Amino acid sequence: MTGALIILAVTVLTGALLYVLQRFMPRRNAGDADVTTDDAVPTDTPADDRPEGCCGQHLTCEKDSLLAAVSKEIEYFEDEELDEYRGVAPEDYTDEQIEQFRDVLYTLRPEEVAAWGRSIQLRGISLPNAVKDELIMLAAEARGTLHAAELKEAGQ
Repeated sequence: MTGALIILAVTVLTGALLYVLQRFMPRRNAGDADVTTDDAVPTDTPADDRPEGCCGQHLTCEKDSLLAAVSKEIEYFEDEELDEYRGVAPEDYTDEQIEQFRDVLYTLRPEEVAAWGRSIQLRGISLPNAVKDELIMLAAEARGTLHAAELKEAGQ
């Protein structure tokens, strides 16, 4: 029993140490200077191989990101009426209100989905849980479709 407790303690301490090192220590790429963010890419990426509108300085294009931290610009998609839901908790929406969000979401073009999600966050609106899941699914689908098309174009 004592041996098992010692092994458990060593495992927990090792895990905690690895977590701290992973979380707070700068990362190094082979042969490169210190890199402290995950969004560094090789500088030899030709500009014409990048998706339109991407700067090429990140592993994923910012315009595909759902994170509000990527952009501070609020963009409206003929959805000004959703501003009245600022401060409403995701679980407090009625079925009718959820449908309002869906109506906007499903009328967006694929390339607008991620920007709409960022805009909603920046406007202080919490999406209903069901719509949030649908947004994530549509954004991932749009990202895959757009990148597949870009790869196809690059191959021709």
